[in-house]
This record gives sequence, C-alpha cells and structure tokens, in this order.
Amino acid sequence: MRKIFLTIAVMFCFISTSLAAEFAAIKLPPPDMKGGKPLMQCLKDRKTDRSFSTKKLPVEVLSNLLWAAAGINRPDSGKRTAPSAKNWQDVAVYVAMADGLYLYNAKTHSLDPVLKADLRGETTHFLQPSRSSIEAAPLQLIYVADYSKMTIATSAENKLLYSGADSAFIAQNVYLYCASEGLATGIRAMLDKTGLAKDMKLRDQQKVVFAQAVGYPE
Repeated sequence: MRKIFLTIAVMFCFISTSLAAEFAAIKLPPPDMKGGKPLMQCLKDRKTDRSFSTKKLPVEVLSNLLWAAAGINRPDSGKRTAPSAKNWQDVAVYVAMADGLYLYNAKTHSLDPVLKADLRGETTHFLQPSRSSIEAAPLQLIYVADYSKMTIATSAENKLLYSGADSAFIAQNVYLYCASEGLATGIRAMLDKTGLAKDMKLRDQQKVVFAQAVGYPE
C-alpha cells in the first residue's frame, strides 16, 4: 500500500512539474526593424476593427507587435518606442492569451508569466452584443498604470490624465503596426476595471486603463 501511495505521489509531482513548466517565460525573437509599410500608408490604413479571426499570432508577429507597442528603442538609456510623462514608464503591457496572462518585459524582450488563466473574456463583459466577435481575438493587450511610479503627479486627476495619455501612445503604436501588417485591432475603455484588476491580482496602486484586441481580420 505504501508503494502505491509513493507511486501516486511521484506521478502527481511529475504532472505538476510538467504543467508548471508549460507556463513559463516566452523569450521573443529580435524584432524585425526592416519590414512594414511607409508611415503615411499606415496612417491611411489605420482603423478600429470589431471582428476578429481566432487564428493565433505567430511568435515573430508577437515580438514585432510588443516591441512596437512599448519596446526599448534606445538601449543606452532604456527609453521606449512610446513616450511617457517624465519618462516614468508607468504603463505596463499585459498580454492575455488562451494559455494565460503574461507581462511584457521590455528589458529582456520577453513575456513573463503572471497567471495561468484565460482572462480574455474578462475584458469584454461590457461589450454590446453586436461587438461580441471581439471575444474571438487571440490576443487582448491590457494597459495597466502604476501610480506609484508617478512621483510628481500627486493629484488623482493628474494621475488619471497622465496614465490615459501614456496608454494611448502605446495603443497608437499598436494601431500603426497593425495597419502595417494587415492585422485587426480595436481599443476599449468600457471595462469592468475593478473586476479585471482583482482577477489579475494587481496591487492597489495599479490601475487598468484600456484593453486592446489584436488578431487577424475575420
């Protein structure tokens, strides 16, 4: 009997270890700096989409997308592709996919695992029925501001203003990249931010600002 329990315990540990190993950091390949359409063409093609295919994005596309969103374009200073007030870099880009929630790490250009749960549906609770196809998007970017990084903006109004602007800069980078690559994207402010923050296990000083769906056109 003891051998049976020992065997079961060993198998359980092996399975648990295997499952944990599956949900690990994703090292992204270097972004391709030479591709894409001319800027004026991207501005012409930029638009908000509400219909998405369920097709997953290749890791190469994910790499380029996240670098365009908030990657480091000046390694000597660590500054980003998107500006932020006082260079606070207060807005983090969380990546919700079917296999879990990740945090984009610009310094290592990788995705750090946060939560093994599909939270994409949690970003679409307030959608109208006519926009329900947004739920099909394989990727939901969630922009989260960290108010503790805003060392000068003391008022709640200023923190809201700066975090909204800084998130919008990132979102526009995503829009332009998607226009360049023929991807569909759409940003939303109507979210259950309190419920989503709880599900994401955010700190009190972290605030959900926007969510942005990305995928292939339906």
